[in-house]
Amino acid sequence: MPTHPTRRGTTELPPRGLLQSRAAATVGGFTLRPLSGLLPAEQFWGVWAARQVIAGVMDTFGPSLSGTRVEPVDVRLADGRRVVGEWVYGRGVPGNHDSAIYYLHGSGYVLCSPRTHRRLTAWLSRLTGQPVFCVDYRLAPKYRFPTAATDVRAGWDWLHTELGIAPDRIVMAGDSAGGHLAVDLLLQPGVPHPAALALFSPLFDMTFGLARTRDALRRDPAISPRDAARLVGLYCGAADMAHPGLTLDVRNGRRLPPTLIQAGGAEMLLGDARRLHEDLRAAGADCELQVWPDQVHVFQALPKLSPEARPAMHSATAFLAEALHRNTIADVAG
Repeated sequence: MPTHPTRRGTTELPPRGLLQSRAAATVGGFTLRPLSGLLPAEQFWGVWAARQVIAGVMDTFGPSLSGTRVEPVDVRLADGRRVVGEWVYGRGVPGNHDSAIYYLHGSGYVLCSPRTHRRLTAWLSRLTGQPVFCVDYRLAPKYRFPTAATDVRAGWDWLHTELGIAPDRIVMAGDSAGGHLAVDLLLQPGVPHPAALALFSPLFDMTFGLARTRDALRRDPAISPRDAARLVGLYCGAADMAHPGLTLDVRNGRRLPPTLIQAGGAEMLLGDARRLHEDLRAAGADCELQVWPDQVHVFQALPKLSPEARPAMHSATAFLAEALHRNTIADVAG
């Protein structure tokens, strides 16, 4: 039987962020946060402008890695569900699919895409030696709840049923809203679990109550809880927030696979990361939380902005690679 990895030690984190990271957070508080409040998410041009701003930030501070190969995917499952996304191969990573990383990008369910996150997925691929499949789930406001979750489930089913990759030979990772989508998927009855899960700045509380509490202690430099809630509201629409796909009952749900959570000390979703960590451990999961001091939301995607992105990524990819290695040994022994 496959085994799950157990963390033998924790990454030693610095007591403070480097000067460059602290300066970036300060500048963001005077630029990105006010700008996000000026863009009307309820209007088409506001969503369009926000998407351009985010894409520009990601391209500038998370430039593409040389030698990266990308293969677009647009297929239908046997039951008719559509899967759209892309395979990302870091330099030197072969094109076989004996094992893989399934990546769920963040977006507030509105803004981003596999393209904006290609630096992050290519980095994951290069450091682990694994191909990464990033699903291109449909975005609000055109597509509302539960469309994104439906697309994420279709991508997962495609990997292990249509491509034949054993679930214990897949590790899953996601950031921000992608973290919420990952946990939602793995809580669903009958969904086979991957070998491990890595989450970067996961969104957990869709009401942003935890974020407001955290933001009152330290203002997020990128966006306010109010403006973030407006974005996510474009996806939730009139849905009941008590729906189990929106309010995730982790404590009383299925035991999730070994999980690593990384969050930034300067972001409002730090409260979400802490609560998710507590709930996962209460449910019996092996979970490690790393809070990187003075870091912004999903700093791992912005290495030109945050020097700490590199050690954080090395820690996360070591965790994921170890999970696949342990399961390989267990499969051979069995």
